[in-house]
Amino acid sequence: MYQSVKIFNIPTNCWIRAAIVAIAAKHVRDFEEHWQPALESMKEEDKYWDWAFKKRLSLQDDNFEGYALECEDMTQGLIMLETQWHHSQIDGKESDRLVYVENLASAPWNRIAREPIIYRGTGRALLRFARQRSLDLGYGGRVGLHSLSNAVKFYERCNMPGYGADPDKEYLDYFEYGEIEG
Repeated sequence: MYQSVKIFNIPTNCWIRAAIVAIAAKHVRDFEEHWQPALESMKEEDKYWDWAFKKRLSLQDDNFEGYALECEDMTQGLIMLETQWHHSQIDGKESDRLVYVENLASAPWNRIAREPIIYRGTGRALLRFARQRSLDLGYGGRVGLHSLSNAVKFYERCNMPGYGADPDKEYLDYFEYGEIEG
């Protein structure tokens, strides 16, 4: 296990333990068998993400790390991080490396767009994990990402500073957490 986290179980109205672990075949199966049909019916933009490829990439390339948030024997969230190539787009200094979130997804039953919601806090827990990885790597907590249009409000609710549409990334909105102050 990489990290123990708490997420909120809405039906029982209490916090429960979950684990963030390295992505494995079980998580890919959960995505393909349980998430994808719901994502397709919801017309979500991440329905075609290839988590099997992302898992292989995280095993074959040291620049990429894939993780899953598990709770009650089901994958509740997935995240793919790039840890070597990206730098702050805000400060522009070559020394300001950051953890770049390639992909972050919460299970369909945990999204505001779908009712009833089962767990709350899976996306936030994964985003906090990305910040912790940035600290672990000596990047000061800096995390950057480009957001799909349906997730912009989520990053705004997470108080992640937004910097507008990036013409180099199909005009996706860019968000970046800066260095954590002392």
